[in-house]
Amino acid sequence: MSIIESPLTLSLWVSVLASVSALLLGLALAWLFARHNWRGKWLFEGLVALPLVLPPTVLGYYLLLVFGRRGLGSLIEQISGIAIAFNWPGAVIAAGVSALPLVVQTVKPALLSTAQEIEDAARVDGCNEWSVFWLVTFPLIRAAVVGGWLLAFLRALGEFGATMMIAGNIPGRTQTLSMAVYDAVLSGNFELAGQLVLLLSVITFALLFVALLLSERQRNLHG
Repeated sequence: MSIIESPLTLSLWVSVLASVSALLLGLALAWLFARHNWRGKWLFEGLVALPLVLPPTVLGYYLLLVFGRRGLGSLIEQISGIAIAFNWPGAVIAAGVSALPLVVQTVKPALLSTAQEIEDAARVDGCNEWSVFWLVTFPLIRAAVVGGWLLAFLRALGEFGATMMIAGNIPGRTQTLSMAVYDAVLSGNFELAGQLVLLLSVITFALLFVALLLSERQRNLHG
């Protein structure tokens, strides 16, 4: 068990940070896409959804260009003292970018199906936009928000290709569960690979089941 504690801890840590970051940014983008229209919005939405269709290695390459030593990574390291590329923050960024479209695609339909007359009534009663969101809109889309976060967490937990490109596969530093499975298979240790796969499968199935229940609840609420 001690063999898999480090990849498990790192995977959970990266997945939590990445999914929370994706949730916060995804909520803002979903609200922007659902409540506002402007010229070229379709292009912006396409860029946000791009990680869903890009090969993970291509996405990782782009991230490496941006956050590597030839990009913003050098400046960030000078300011914060923390390296992005081939370090755990790179894994968080890769997982967060990969998970972001799932949050947007889950929350946006819930926002579109929420009657804006309820929000307008709250504004007439004197609520500002922040109060309208937290007191009126958020309770109506709460199930979609939680479901979006769970899907983001699962996507981050299973991320491999983009993370490999920007963070590498460094045991005890950037090696997540997915990469530990890859290493175990390459080394012929199929017993360890089976244990890791079982662990990942149990976590994934449990969280996916919860996400599907919340999605069904959201459909029934607005159905």
